[in-house]
Amino acid sequence: MIIPLYDDNPHRRISQAWVNWALVATNVAVFFFFQSGYVPGTFVADTAGFTYSYGTIPVVLFEKMNLPPEYLRVPEWLTPITSAFVHGSWMHLTGNMLFLWVFGDNVEDDLGHFKYLFFYLACAVLSTFAYALTAPDSTSPLIGASGAISGVVAAYVLLHPNVKIWVLVLFRIPLKLPAYWAIGAWILYQAYFAIYAYFVSSTSDVAWFAHIGGLLAGAVLVLPLKSSDAPLFDRAPPPAKNDWRDTFD
Repeated sequence: MIIPLYDDNPHRRISQAWVNWALVATNVAVFFFFQSGYVPGTFVADTAGFTYSYGTIPVVLFEKMNLPPEYLRVPEWLTPITSAFVHGSWMHLTGNMLFLWVFGDNVEDDLGHFKYLFFYLACAVLSTFAYALTAPDSTSPLIGASGAISGVVAAYVLLHPNVKIWVLVLFRIPLKLPAYWAIGAWILYQAYFAIYAYFVSSTSDVAWFAHIGGLLAGAVLVLPLKSSDAPLFDRAPPPAKNDWRDTFD
């Protein structure tokens, strides 16, 4: 298990990562106000009901079953987005937000504010469908920002593979590694457990194929959405061609 802690990767196009901050704040606010139990009069008395209402349930998404009327708070077609803002525990939330905090700001810098928001939500939707297609008969709600964040991680490693990242390995060993090493190891970890869950044992509570779907979505979507001056693989942009008038300066 590899946990990112910090990257030394300054912004080049934006002054502040407003969208990424807003995504982190929204995820934290949803959990705090509606799931944590710290705020009286919220849905916390019916935590399962909250996740069934706002999570994505494959059998409901594919119209094989219907939710009880008391759980119908949003249209089912909207749950691939709402589910990305619901988490099962503080640990689940903290892990996801740490990844988003470390990697999301630079991806926003490379895409721009509005395209980054579209990118994030698109990765959330596509990762949800990737999971649902591998478990179409599941009656368990899919929740969490992991799929969308997997897309952010994929975009980051394509854009900045050589940036050094401080990571925590096995929850106790701090190391400074190039992004392609740290994220590459994390991707292999996801792929191994996705294959294991699909072919060997499906008892895991982690939606591994949502992570794989998010990675693929992020890797594809970043190509048309990135700014023209944000080259892949940390490559420097080509030098500008000299104008003939420069010879007289």
